Amino acid sequence: MKAISLFSGGLDSQLAAFLIKQQGIKVIGVNFKSPFFGDDARNTQAAENLGIDFKILDMDNEYLDKVLKNPVYGYGKNMNPCIDCHAYMLRKASEFMQESGASFLITGEVVGQRPMSQNKSALNAVDKLSGCKGLIVRPLSAKLLPATIPEEKGWIDRNQLLDISGRGRSRQMELAETFGIHDYPTPAGGCLLTEAKFAGRLRKLLEVKPDSGISEMNICRVGRHIYIGANNLLVVGRNHEENEYLQSLATASDYLFKVIDRPGPLGLLQDHNNVTTADLEFAAAIVARYSDAKNDATARVKVFHLDDAEENVLVINPLPAEKVPASV
Repeated sequence: MKAISLFSGGLDSQLAAFLIKQQGIKVIGVNFKSPFFGDDARNTQAAENLGIDFKILDMDNEYLDKVLKNPVYGYGKNMNPCIDCHAYMLRKASEFMQESGASFLITGEVVGQRPMSQNKSALNAVDKLSGCKGLIVRPLSAKLLPATIPEEKGWIDRNQLLDISGRGRSRQMELAETFGIHDYPTPAGGCLLTEAKFAGRLRKLLEVKPDSGISEMNICRVGRHIYIGANNLLVVGRNHEENEYLQSLATASDYLFKVIDRPGPLGLLQDHNNVTTADLEFAAAIVARYSDAKNDATARVKVFHLDDAEENVLVINPLPAEKVPASV
């Protein structure tokens, strides 16, 4: 028999997978990749350490339309639709469960650990939204919850499951020591939608470009975000890694900016609403402001499109710090 585990690589998800695996069930961990969470190499390593298979599933545009933009249960403190999001992941994990011939799902949820998404009412809501009510086993808190189908049918032994509740982690850490689980991250939200800065950038992006897709939202992860002209987004890298990441995100219609002959950032300007020549000059002046040419009388900035042989060189005055628009 096989089970699918929603596997974040954190301590709770590792313990949940271990508890089911030790009952002779083959466990396959799944993790979701999105601009907001997932895609961490440590997850793969954690699954390998536990001796379970591991699969990464991509978010799709259904997530944007039905979860992120229109959550049934609303948002948390920022732009995090936690209840709807978890239900979505369970629904997608259920589809993978059927494809792989598995029989039930596992999560590392603990009753009362998170006030919005892990109280009993929220867990019940998740079960309803997911479409797989009765097949979701929460090994760490199972004895505090109604018996699931796998427990009722004897696929797993309920007596070997636990009754952990609340935000403390002392019992989990003791169990980790007992089970030989030593490599796990410190507790953290892990989701950028819970962070005020990222959520603010995403709200603004959706305001000026409501049809933004999953891949376009990756730009909210990096750089300084400044809107110029008619709501056109300029993103200025803050270090070499961000410069490279911005270039990897650039599309054929984006404008790229780089100061010539002086160290400095890469700038990326998205054309959301008819970029003008004045917009290009203003963006170039901002990019120069964050380069080593910021104190020079003039700077030469090349403006180009990705994979375009033509370059336009603008000679501009680097913008004084006090005139740089506030970043989002």
